[in-house]
Amino acid sequence: MTQRSDLLSRREALRRASALGLVAPAATGLGLGLAAMGNAAAAGATGYKALVCVFMTGGNDAMNMVLSTDAATWQRYDSVRGGVAEIALAAPGTPAKASSTVLHERLGGALGVTAVGGEGLAFHPVMGGVRDLFNAKRMAVMANVGPMIGPLTKANYLSGVGARPAKLFSHNDQQTMWQAFGVEGSTKGWGGQFADLLMSGNQRAMFSGVSVAGNAVWLNGATVRGYQMGPAGPVRLGGTSGKVFGSTVVQQKLQAITRSAANPQLLEREHAAVMARGQDAEAVLSSGLPVNGPWGTTGQTATTDPLLQYVEPDTGKSVLNPLAYQLQAVARTIAARDTLGMTRQVFFVSMGGFDSHDNQPIAQARNMAKLAHALAYFDRTLSSMGVDQSVTTFTASDFGRTFTSNGDGTDHGWGGHHLVMGGAVRGGALYGRMPILGAADGKGGYDSPDLLPSGVILPTTSVDQYAATLGRWFGVGDAELSTILPGLNNWSASSRQLGFV
Repeated sequence: MTQRSDLLSRREALRRASALGLVAPAATGLGLGLAAMGNAAAAGATGYKALVCVFMTGGNDAMNMVLSTDAATWQRYDSVRGGVAEIALAAPGTPAKASSTVLHERLGGALGVTAVGGEGLAFHPVMGGVRDLFNAKRMAVMANVGPMIGPLTKANYLSGVGARPAKLFSHNDQQTMWQAFGVEGSTKGWGGQFADLLMSGNQRAMFSGVSVAGNAVWLNGATVRGYQMGPAGPVRLGGTSGKVFGSTVVQQKLQAITRSAANPQLLEREHAAVMARGQDAEAVLSSGLPVNGPWGTTGQTATTDPLLQYVEPDTGKSVLNPLAYQLQAVARTIAARDTLGMTRQVFFVSMGGFDSHDNQPIAQARNMAKLAHALAYFDRTLSSMGVDQSVTTFTASDFGRTFTSNGDGTDHGWGGHHLVMGGAVRGGALYGRMPILGAADGKGGYDSPDLLPSGVILPTTSVDQYAATLGRWFGVGDAELSTILPGLNNWSASSRQLGFV
C-alpha cells in the first residue's frame, strides 16, 4: 500500500509539472518532495486565499514611513535628520505652512496614531489612507524586518562573529534575498513554493502565481511559474484588437506559426509548447476577467478613472497611480477565481523610485502617497467584493535605508518597517520592536544596540519569520515552512510566528 501511495504521489507531481509545461528535470528532487507534501496540504485547505506582495523597488526609507513618537526617540530622530538636511518629518500636530518652500513644512506634521498596547507611532503626512486603515484595525506595522541567517547582535556583527546574508546593500542581490533567500540568480521564491504545496486545489494551475510587474522570482516554485500579465489584462501575441496589419487572418497565422514546430528537435518543440500555453492561457484569462465591478468606474479609462488617481504632494495634481492600476488587475483576477477554478493564489505588484540618495523629500512623498492611496483603494475594492478576509497584502523592499542623512537623501541600509493589510490581519498594532535610536559619536557610530556604522539599522525580525507568519495563514504547515524558509529553524520555536495575522 505504501509503494502504491508513493507512486501516486510521484504521478501527481509529474502531472502537475506537465500541466505547467515543465520539462522532467524541474519535477525532481525538492520539487517532488514539496509536491508530495502539497497533496496533503491542499486537501486540508478550504475556501479561497491569496497573498499579495507589494514590492517597493530601490530600498524604502522606512524610517520616514513609520516613526516612534516618544519624546526621547523623536529628539534623536530630529537631531540626526533635521536641520540643514531637511529630511526629518515635522512632529505630529505641527501645522502646515502653505507658503513654505520646504515640502515637509507644507505638508505639516506626521500623522500620529496609538497602537494597541499604547505605543505612539506616526506615519508620513501624505499617508492618511494608511493611518485610517491602521485605526480601523485593518493594517498592522511589522517593525525592523530584514534578511537574516539567525539572531545577530551589534557586537557580533562588528567583531565578525555570526552569519549574515551575502552581498548586503546590493540592490539586485537583496531583492532576491528577500524573495528567494539567495543572491541574484536564485530560481525559487517562497511565494511560489507556498503555491507549490496548495496548487493541486486549483483547476488552472497556470494562474497559481500571477505578476502584474514583470518577472519576479518570489512567484517561482519547484513547479509553479509566475504568469505575467499587464495592468489592463493578459498580454496577447500580436495586436490587442485581434488584428495584425489590420487583419485578423494575419494574427491567426502568426499565432499558428509560433505554436507549431517544423522539426522534432527538443528545443523547437519546447518553444512551440511554451507559445501554445501562453496563447491558451491568454484566451482563458481574457474571457474570464470581468470588466465591470467595484474596482473601476464604468465608462472610464485608467487615466480618467478617479478611483485610480492619486494627488502628487508637491504639485497638487491628480494623476494615474500605477500601483493602484496594478492592484486593479489583481482584484479583477481574484473576481475570476470561481471561473478559473482557483483556491490559492499568490500575486506580485511593485513600484520603483525608492533609491532615494537625493531629492528624497519630494521623491518619497510621492511614493508614500502612491502607496497609501493604492492600499486604501485595494482594501475598499476587496471589501466591496466580499473577499477582504481572504486576501492578505504585505509590503517588501530591497532593504531599509540609513538613519543618517547624506544631506539630500539616505543611503543603502538593512532593516526596515513594513505594512500588512487585510480583513484577517490583527491590525492597529505594532509587531516586533522599533529600533532604539542613539546619538552619533562623530566617527560614524551610534550609541545604540540597533544602529551599525553609518546609521545602518540592524534588523530584529527576519524575513523568514515574516514569511512563516504569512505562510501559516495561507495554509502551509510548520514542517513545510521549515523546508522552504532556510533560516527559520535558527529562531526559537516561539518566535517563528509573529501573530499579525
